[in-house]
Amino acid sequence: MSLPAIRLYERLDSTNSEARRLAEAGETGPVWIQALEQTSGRGRRGRAWTGLTGNVFLTGLVTLTATPQEAANLSFACALAVAETADRWVDPAQVAVKWPNDVLIHGIKTSGILLESWPGPAAGTLHLALGMGLNVAAAPPVTDLERPATCLAAHLRPDATLPSAHEAGAALAARAMAWIETWQHQGFAPLRTAWTSRAAGLGRPATARLQSSEIHGILRGLADTGELLLEDSGGTLHRIAAADIFLHG
Repeated sequence: MSLPAIRLYERLDSTNSEARRLAEAGETGPVWIQALEQTSGRGRRGRAWTGLTGNVFLTGLVTLTATPQEAANLSFACALAVAETADRWVDPAQVAVKWPNDVLIHGIKTSGILLESWPGPAAGTLHLALGMGLNVAAAPPVTDLERPATCLAAHLRPDATLPSAHEAGAALAARAMAWIETWQHQGFAPLRTAWTSRAAGLGRPATARLQSSEIHGILRGLADTGELLLEDSGGTLHRIAAADIFLHG
């Protein structure tokens, strides 16, 4: 696999927004967009993503023959790519993934992932923006005790030198492209296996906070279509398609 080309910008409102602008101008990708400064980053459920200097703000634009539901499973490819990128500078034993697409260092979130799709140029195709933010040099101050954040710099191995945002972005794009190609040729199964092997909280108590209710139970794994499996106290196995997950113990 050749290394993906990255279009590097000094400043953007949002790398996902730039991906959409490029697609509307006829770009089909794959192409990677990185900004050294991002002024209006966004995360899941409309949350803001703070753009601190020295961190990675990266989006891949690809055009796929797939449904939005199928393409959504590439969020696991992004999470794996972020985790493997962090492995280069942090003790891999301390890097884990958490459903649906969080990456944790010492149990604390260090990245944000946002996938957005819209109709492609031909019937049955779609454009997909794979947005990834990775805290390299700094983490935002804690304003939500349920969602603290950390960065690579806080957990750097003694034998490692903190990368520049450009260096970390190039490593991240390469790993993401490798997982996208794996998904295209082999389907979701390899991603599911790799994700499960480094998932935080399996076999432990957790709460799934849905839009209007909560489910408490034990994390049992990942379904073959990407849902989280949560077993409640009565033995019912719930397939969680959308929720905030909080680990306990």
